[in-house]
Amino acid sequence: MGAAWERLVRLAEETGATLHEPVVGSAVGHRHRARLMVRGRPASPKVGIFQAGTHRIVDTPRCAVHHPRINEVAAILKRAMRATGSEPYVDRPHRGRVRAVQVVVERKSEQVQVVLVTRDDNSAAAEPLLDVFEGELAAMGRHSLWWNGQPDRSNVILGPHWQHRVGPDAVRESIGGAEVFFPPAAFGQANLPLADRLVSEVHEWVGDAERVVEWYAGCGAIGLGLLASGRRVDFNEQSPASLEGLRRGVDALGPAAAARAAIFPGSAGDFARLAPGGSTGIVDPPRRGLDPGLCAALAEEPPARLIYVSCGLESFERDVERLLAPGHLRLSRLRPYALFPYTHHIETVGLLEREGPSTAA
Repeated sequence: MGAAWERLVRLAEETGATLHEPVVGSAVGHRHRARLMVRGRPASPKVGIFQAGTHRIVDTPRCAVHHPRINEVAAILKRAMRATGSEPYVDRPHRGRVRAVQVVVERKSEQVQVVLVTRDDNSAAAEPLLDVFEGELAAMGRHSLWWNGQPDRSNVILGPHWQHRVGPDAVRESIGGAEVFFPPAAFGQANLPLADRLVSEVHEWVGDAERVVEWYAGCGAIGLGLLASGRRVDFNEQSPASLEGLRRGVDALGPAAAARAAIFPGSAGDFARLAPGGSTGIVDPPRRGLDPGLCAALAEEPPARLIYVSCGLESFERDVERLLAPGHLRLSRLRPYALFPYTHHIETVGLLEREGPSTAA
């Protein structure tokens, strides 16, 4: 975290923000979600991650940062591939069948939601492997199994083709006082213990605001708990899978809470004017940062408070500079979270507060 911490120190000095100590959790067994690549040969498949900047795989049979159930699934997949002679994917000639496996561990049950990704547009050729794989997963106590087809020559891991084989259609997690549902194609944090702490801090920074607007809401890991606490929450999200999970989370809170919620599907820039001056805004964008239209709108007509959850420090620094430029906001607090131990990556939570009265007409 050294270089990132130095950059946050510099940002705090330039803006007058209070920089809080970083939050660091356990480095062992914290990862509840993993996408692992499959390469090698049918007799000796490898399941793991790519070396930095390459497509050379590092087999990770006993990865210490993974929840143990993830390592179990990787071992089961290897056995199933050997038993069925299934060929791992080969990048350059774009051949072979088994490309990747996604594993999500549901904390309460410790069961696994598994997605097997093959180089196919339908599951027919993968049926022998899926049958063996499914049988072994059932013996270990699986949550659900899905097949995904990614036939394209692409670095995008999940393809457009899906088949739900068995089990519930979403992992269910208790986060921030609400039940949050994660379908297999939806984004979810890998380090759930630390993500829980981040969500709790965001809720504290919301304060007593009665209305919250959340852009890039995902499945609702942050906003659903605020809705459960009695606030009105407007959610914006673009991903169909995340919207599916978000709607389920709202419905699970019951009719009274659902009446206080509104969901706006689409890009964040299309809903840049959602937040009135007295509300609190929350943004949790992808690594590239805020949609330019949303950033400009928040800078010119900001809510009373804006909480920025960032997974990209460079885009966060750029967006903060743009948000502060018109002079309507000040950066008051910063907190880094080490969601990825053993790496230089951090998540940063920043609180921006409006200077003076609302600029809205």
